[in-house]
Amino acid sequence: MTQTSLEGLSSQAVEHRIKSDGYNEIPIASFNFFQSVLSRLWEPSAWILELALLMELFLGKDIQASFIVLMLLFAAINGTIQEYRASKVLNSLSTALKPLVTVKRNGQWLKRPSRELVAGDVINLKSGNIIPADVTILDKSIYVNESSITGESMPVTRTKGSEAFSGTEIISGNCLALVIRTGIRSRAGRTSQLTIQSKAPGQLQILLGRVIKSLAILDVILIMILLLFALIRKENLISLLPFFAMLIIATIPIAMPSSFSVANAIEANVLSKKSILVRDLTGIQEAANVNLLLMDKTGTLTNNQTVVEGFHNFSSYSKEEIDQLALTAVDTTQPSQLDDALLTTLSPACHLSVKAFQPFNPNVGYSTATVNVNHQKRQVKLGSLKIISQETNQIIDESKVHGHTVALSLDRQLLGFYILKDQIRPDSVTAVQKFNRRGIKVIILTGDNHKSAEQTSHQIGLTGKIITKEAINAIKMKTNIAAISEVLPENKLDVIKKFQKLGYTVGMIGDGINDAPALKQANLGIAVNTATDIAKKAAKIILMKDRLLSVVDIVDSGHRVYQRMMTWTITKLVRTAELTLLLTLGYIFFRFMPLSLNELVLIAILNDLVTLVLGTDNTTITYHPENWNFKKMIGQASILTIGWTASALFILTILIKNTTISKASTLLFVFLIASAMLTILMTRTTRPFWLSLPSFAVCFSIIFNLIIVSALAVLGLGIPKISILSIINMLLITLSISLILDMIHVWINKYVHKKVDHN
Repeated sequence: MTQTSLEGLSSQAVEHRIKSDGYNEIPIASFNFFQSVLSRLWEPSAWILELALLMELFLGKDIQASFIVLMLLFAAINGTIQEYRASKVLNSLSTALKPLVTVKRNGQWLKRPSRELVAGDVINLKSGNIIPADVTILDKSIYVNESSITGESMPVTRTKGSEAFSGTEIISGNCLALVIRTGIRSRAGRTSQLTIQSKAPGQLQILLGRVIKSLAILDVILIMILLLFALIRKENLISLLPFFAMLIIATIPIAMPSSFSVANAIEANVLSKKSILVRDLTGIQEAANVNLLLMDKTGTLTNNQTVVEGFHNFSSYSKEEIDQLALTAVDTTQPSQLDDALLTTLSPACHLSVKAFQPFNPNVGYSTATVNVNHQKRQVKLGSLKIISQETNQIIDESKVHGHTVALSLDRQLLGFYILKDQIRPDSVTAVQKFNRRGIKVIILTGDNHKSAEQTSHQIGLTGKIITKEAINAIKMKTNIAAISEVLPENKLDVIKKFQKLGYTVGMIGDGINDAPALKQANLGIAVNTATDIAKKAAKIILMKDRLLSVVDIVDSGHRVYQRMMTWTITKLVRTAELTLLLTLGYIFFRFMPLSLNELVLIAILNDLVTLVLGTDNTTITYHPENWNFKKMIGQASILTIGWTASALFILTILIKNTTISKASTLLFVFLIASAMLTILMTRTTRPFWLSLPSFAVCFSIIFNLIIVSALAVLGLGIPKISILSIINMLLITLSISLILDMIHVWINKYVHKKVDHN
C-alpha cells in the first residue's frame, strides 16, 4: 500500500462515490398501509373474490356484490393491520444509534457516521468495533467474531491483505483497513438481496386452487348435462343463464380468505400473549404442516457462549496447577469469549504472582504472562494449539481433536490444551425432544466444522449422519441426517430448496444475517429474540423471549388453524356439491329448478356468515405433522354429499306430491341451511358431533342462522311462506338424517382413513 493511498479520499471523491454508489446502508422499505392493502387485493386468493364480484355485478345483484366487497376488504385490512403491528414492534426494537467510524479524509483523521463510508476510504479499526463495511486489512492482524455472517461460532484471525466483512465484531487487535464494498454491495447486502428473492409457496394458494379446480370440474359437467337436457327438451336456454351463473358463484370459495384471516389473527393474538410476534399470518397455518425443522446452531441451539469441557494434560502438573497457570494468561480487563469461558470454568482466583502480561495478539496467536513459579520467572502462553505446538516442537493434528481448543505452554513445554464447546441453551434438549414426539425431524445447519457439528448434535440428542455442504446435492431422498456443517448463507438457501423439492414442509430457526435468505425461503421462518434486524424482517414469526420451547406453541397454533380450515374446506365441498347436484337433478327429474334465485343468494350469504367464525372454534391438538390430503378431503366430502343429496331428492319427491311447488322450494331451502349447519358440526370432529362442543361464536352463528331462516319462511320475506310446524318437522327430519350420516362419518374416520394414514 502506497503512502498516497493511506492519505484517504478527498471530500470531492467521497461526494462523487456517494452519488454513484449510494450510502453505506442496506435499504429497508418503510411500511405503507395503503400499499399493503392494495397488494393483498392483487393476489390469487383475492382474484377469486374479484371474479365473483364481477359476476354478481353483471347479474345486477348489488347486495351480494356488497357482501363480497366487505369480505375482500376485511381479509386485506386484517392482514395489513397484523403486518403493521409487527413492523411497529420491529422498528421499536431496532437501534436508532448511528455508529461513528474513524476515517481518513483529506489527509486527516475524522469521526464520521458509518453510513457515509465509500469504497476507497481508509479507516481505523480497534477491539470492540463492529466492522462497518467490507474491508481489506492493511497492516496488523485482528481477531474477529464472524458468527453473524458465517455461522462459525469461534472467532477467526484476519491477517494483512485478507478481507473482513461488514457486521462482524473485532474481538481483539487494531488495524488500518481499506473499504472495498459498502451497502448493498457488501456481503451482508448481498445476503439481504437473497432474502428479497427467496419465498416459499403458500399452502393457502395451493388449497384454493385445488378446491376451485374440483368444484369447477363438477360445475362444467353439470352445466353440460343441463344444456344437453334443455336442448333435447327444446326448452329456453336463456332462462337457465341465471342458474348457470349461480352454479359458478356457488363454486367460488368467497369466505375462504376471510376465514383463514380470522383463524390466523385469533392465533396471532394468542401467541402475542406468549411473547411471540407474528409478522406474516400465513406462518401460523404453515406451522401445522412442518415435518422438517432446520435450526441454526450458534445463537439458536446455543447461547453463543463457550464453556470448557476438559483438558488434555501432557505434563506432570496437577489440574489445579494447570488452571492457575492458565489464569495468569487470561485477559481480565477486556476478556474475550475464550477468556470468559476460562474465567467461569477454572479456579475462581489466581494466586500466582504475575510480573508482566501481554493480551492476546492475533499477529502471534497467543497471550503471554510472566509469572513467579517456585521463585523463578517463567513464561506462560495461552492461545492457538497449532502455533504453540510448533513453538514447543510437539506437533498435534488438530483435525483429530474433538471440538475447539486453546493450548497452554510453560516456557517451551506444551502442557496440554483445553477442549471448548458451545454452551447449549437450557431448553434446547427439551425442545428437540418435543419436536421429535410430534413427528418433526430436526437438522442442524451450521458454519462450524464437522466435529463441532457432531458434538452439538450429540449434546441435544440428535441421531443421524453429519454431512458437509458438499454432500447437499447428493441427497436424493428423505434420509436420516442430524446436521450439515460448513454451511454458507447460499448453502442454507440451497438446503431448504432441496428439502422442499423432496416433499418436506420446512421450518427454519435462525438469528444471523447469514440465516435471512433461508428464513424467507422456508415454509415457516422463525427468528429468535437475539436475531439481527435482517433476520427478523425475513422471518414470518419472531420469538421475543429467549425460549426455544415457544416454537412448540407456534406449532400448536398451527394445528388449531389447520383443523378449523379442514372443517371449512370439507363443509364447502359438501355444501357446493350438494347444491349444484340438487339443482341439476331437480331440473332433470322434475323439469324445474327446485330453488329460486332469492333462496340461492340467501344460502350463499348465510352459510358464509357461519364459516367466517370458524376461526374461533374449539379444537384438539394432534401430535403429528398435518398435510392437506386433498384425496382424503374429497373422500369425506363425497360420503356426506351423497347422503345429503339423496335425502334432499327423496324429500323433494315427497313434497312435490303433497304440497305446492313454491312451498316445497321453501322447505327444501330450510333443509339445505340446516344440513349445512349440521355438516359443520360433523366435520369439525372425528367423534360423534354431540360429544364435541363448538365455540360460543360458532354455536351462536348456527342458531342465529336457523332463526333467520325460520323467520323468513314464516313471514314469507323474499321466499314463499310456510307454517312454523312445517319448519319444525323439516328440522327434525334433517337432524335424524345427520345422525345416520354422522355414524358413517365417524366409522370412516376411525377405520378407513386411519388405516390409509398408517400405511
